[in-house]
Amino acid sequence: MSKALGLAAGFLLIAALPAGAADEASLKRGEVLFNAADCAGCHTDVKGGGQPLAGGRPLATPFGTFYGPNITPDKEHGIGGWSEAQFHDALRKGIDDDGHYLFPVFPFPSFTGMSDADIADLYAYLQSRPAVAQPSKPHEVKPPFGWRFLQVFWRALFFTPGPLAPVEGQSAEWNRGRYLAEAIVHCEECHTPRNFMGALKRGQAFAGNPQGPDGQKAPNITADPETGTGKWSVEDITTLLKTGQTPEFDFVGSGMAEVVKGTAALSDEDRRAIAVYVKSLPPVRTERKAKS
Repeated sequence: MSKALGLAAGFLLIAALPAGAADEASLKRGEVLFNAADCAGCHTDVKGGGQPLAGGRPLATPFGTFYGPNITPDKEHGIGGWSEAQFHDALRKGIDDDGHYLFPVFPFPSFTGMSDADIADLYAYLQSRPAVAQPSKPHEVKPPFGWRFLQVFWRALFFTPGPLAPVEGQSAEWNRGRYLAEAIVHCEECHTPRNFMGALKRGQAFAGNPQGPDGQKAPNITADPETGTGKWSVEDITTLLKTGQTPEFDFVGSGMAEVVKGTAALSDEDRRAIAVYVKSLPPVRTERKAKS
């Protein structure tokens, strides 16, 4: 067989492969992203006996209680009627299928950093989940924080659309870790204090939040040796992301235990990349070390 005929035969073989092969790969990647982002944690009312991803999980904040919406592929109550482009806009731009601004309790300021390919894989995975015909609960938020039109001003002050660009001069591993930590696992959303408008205080990134979600204290994870994780090694952080065990042979609880279920689904290389990035965070001294 000539080289030209061999190439032609190869292209025909590729074309003949079932579309499901590529779809299956996308679903597997989407499942890893789904777990790492802990989508189920916010969109499943476990304590209330709710069905997976059907919404209703309450999240108490200083501004009121928000309820995770239904993100099953139900066409009436979930995101079954959303196109991939609309789902992309929700994560990249913080806009729903009707063009309304989403509240930043949905961490789109972090998800905006996701790549187009990862957003597409996550969309594919969510659309493969069982549909649940359950209406989303309305938020119980104090005025004026429940007024969506005010989001235009909030976004102008605090939101920068992605995707997240690599940092020149840093290693591929460090950039991978930054991408996973900031855009996918969205560590900043819990481990960074917020101002009176609910925006992250970027100057104190990862320095802990004494008023975290549901009133839980999120600890300082910067490299400060006394109030952060400065005495931890890369291996210590990698182990925590896989098993939840700290260097003191304790185990994380509360919300962080949910996060670890997701990071445990990542590859060893990805967990190490996150650890390399977290280990590089500039130290920020806080009042005291909060426990997770």
